[in-house]
Amino acid sequence: MIQGTGSDVGKSLLVAGLARAFANRGVKVAPFKPQNMSNNAAVTIDGGEIGRAQALQARAARLTPRIDMNPVLLKPQGASGAQIVVQGRVVGQAKARDYQDLKPRLMRPLLESYARLKAESDIVIVEGAGSAAEVNLRRNDIANMGFAREVDAPVALVGDIDRGGVIAQLIGCKAALDDDDAAMIEGFIVNKFRGDASLFDDGLRFVEQRTGWRSLGLVPFFDAAARLPAEDAFGLRGQSHGLGDGVVIAVPLLPHIANFDDLDPLKAEPGARVIFLKDGEPLPPETQLVILPGSKATIADLAALRANGWDIDILAHVRRGGRVFGVCGGYQMLGRVIRDPLGVEGAAGDARGLGLLDVETALTGEKTLTPVSGYAPIFDAPFCGYEMHVGETSGPDCERPALRLADGRIDGAISRDGLVVGAYAHGIFADDSLRGSLLRMLGAPPSPLRYEESIEETLDALAAHCARHINLEALWEMAR
Repeated sequence: MIQGTGSDVGKSLLVAGLARAFANRGVKVAPFKPQNMSNNAAVTIDGGEIGRAQALQARAARLTPRIDMNPVLLKPQGASGAQIVVQGRVVGQAKARDYQDLKPRLMRPLLESYARLKAESDIVIVEGAGSAAEVNLRRNDIANMGFAREVDAPVALVGDIDRGGVIAQLIGCKAALDDDDAAMIEGFIVNKFRGDASLFDDGLRFVEQRTGWRSLGLVPFFDAAARLPAEDAFGLRGQSHGLGDGVVIAVPLLPHIANFDDLDPLKAEPGARVIFLKDGEPLPPETQLVILPGSKATIADLAALRANGWDIDILAHVRRGGRVFGVCGGYQMLGRVIRDPLGVEGAAGDARGLGLLDVETALTGEKTLTPVSGYAPIFDAPFCGYEMHVGETSGPDCERPALRLADGRIDGAISRDGLVVGAYAHGIFADDSLRGSLLRMLGAPPSPLRYEESIEETLDALAAHCARHINLEALWEMAR
């Protein structure tokens, strides 16, 4: 089990790299995260949803993502708490304090999923959540030491030297943990190192002496990690990706942004500049395309969009001939109204949309989770992706669908003037021909990017990076 001294120390990335490194050695390896908290989710082949990081780890292991790889997923919904997904399906929602009392009942499905993966694998690499030393949450813990103790999984503890104080991080974890929990840790990894590694030799020895744990590796910063899907949206704030003279794509960074890896292929384009707008920032005048991303709380995010004045900017952008594309929740915002009669997102009622598409949405209690593929007429290109949404959208502009699905259904809508497009399907920009058509529409030159190939190349590079700097043989012996 890979645990961390805190959040964002690189656990997810290291699990992906280790999974590909072991897979490259012919080992049957599976990733597993008992509990994840993220609004960046993936649809699985067995019709559920898991954290996007676990889907990437499955890909690294050369496996098809399935619900057993992340049996408990928490999806924050703002004031209403978090939606609770167990083995791929929504079972309810709870505030943080109430969830602590619920956790003991979730251990059984965790163990069921873990047992299935273990039976099929030579090694399962388990990822913890947050910090190993969250002693205030230890009593009902299912994500870190509580799970490690339950299945007797030896732990490698990861510290992040890039944020500073890694020696104190590691030794502090040892001091905070009770003796039985600390005994589960057999080694540590120092991640995100920059500079001359020999300068930290004494640091590694000092941690070994103070903790009794062995050093399993000093891992240099992996710059190419930016090419891989991220698990949370914190790193998006204020970012601009791409060349300065490329076509400009603006994305309002809404409070409950979800499935934002939809944007990764555009961020990777050499001829595009993707700008994430922070609160209060205006739409840049050079913007050619506005993308309204997916949302875990569409009505609340629509209110946030208006509070920032982005609705006024977007309407003016369209009047000037600018283009808008709405994905899932962003698609719903583009319509005339969003109706929530059942109170799916909070208090029951209606919310006025932006009115850029002649459609309206009714939120329902049933969630659509399914892989999709088909053809996009407006881009004259095929696509693959997935649906993950609550609600149904209808209206005159749906007679001009954005996507035609392989199963005969249609998805999305296009405005009469063709400037505004919305669709429920996530992931469609990963298709090179569709993305190329979109960029040509905006005036960009032909692109050399082969997005899916670049992800595979990055995973292989990450695996080689981990194999060079982490003692894989020691991890293998720990697992045995």
